[in-house]
Amino acid sequence: MKHSLAFTLLLLLSTACFGQETPSFNGVDYPYEMQFAELQNGETVAYYDSGSDDETLVLIHGLGSYMPAWKMNIGPLSESYRIIALDLPGYGKSSKTAEEYTLRLFAESVSMLMDELDIASATIMGHSMGGQIAVHFAASYPEQVNRLILSAPAGFEQFTEQDRMVFRATVSAAAITATPEAMVRQNMRATFYEFPAEAEYMINDRLQMMKEPEFENYTRAQAESVFAMLNEPVWDLMPNITQPTLVVFGKQDALIPNPYLHPALTTEGVANAGFGRLPNSTLKLIDEAGHFVHFEKSDEFNRAVLEFLNQ
Repeated sequence: MKHSLAFTLLLLLSTACFGQETPSFNGVDYPYEMQFAELQNGETVAYYDSGSDDETLVLIHGLGSYMPAWKMNIGPLSESYRIIALDLPGYGKSSKTAEEYTLRLFAESVSMLMDELDIASATIMGHSMGGQIAVHFAASYPEQVNRLILSAPAGFEQFTEQDRMVFRATVSAAAITATPEAMVRQNMRATFYEFPAEAEYMINDRLQMMKEPEFENYTRAQAESVFAMLNEPVWDLMPNITQPTLVVFGKQDALIPNPYLHPALTTEGVANAGFGRLPNSTLKLIDEAGHFVHFEKSDEFNRAVLEFLNQ
């Protein structure tokens, strides 16, 4: 039960060197041809680059996830925009050697990747933890951000010191490493309203990661990412974000709000609270969608994104 609670809590809270061998998770097959950038902070970041050069969208995945989680969005959006979808340091095929994983490191890595690719500014799109990173990025590097798109973002739900004590007692790299296959499947399914067959690859890839030599480095990145979100909140930063922002939540998100710590809250309430903190924002709630709203209701999500970008 402790592992179940820990992993569910975890889910609540992603000089260019082209053509080199992947530095991590070689056994996980991606549906994309990845490229790699060695950043000035010492991280090697895997990324996918496609689409038009007219305007760039940088896609940042969520906690415990990876760039293929954008599979239902990359194709349609790349018809009109250049897409840069990356694996955050510690995740996917990116390096897993950071001394500590923090939102500051993630935002810095996105900024450095954009510099390596000569992208002066872009629309930043983040899911879950990636949404919180996107807000942190906009606050830290405002000149690099044209607009924000936040899919079920973390950072809208606030946590008390007592809440943090619960996380400290239940979340660890060891607990994540020890998560059995049945629980991996259960936890992944909980991120959807109705788990689609098209998402089965996420479960298979996560199970393959368990067999990889660097799996324990990955679970350390996950555990530290949880505490990064708790220790680097963006609530007080949000009123200073002036870029146009689209916020999208699935109405049936089972992870936000945290059902264990905040059972009295609702997804709509959390969404409206955060949305109200962003001065130049639009909120869209999508019915029959869970935490992976951008995947589960990709057609509706992609339409909302294109309408927002075309304003």
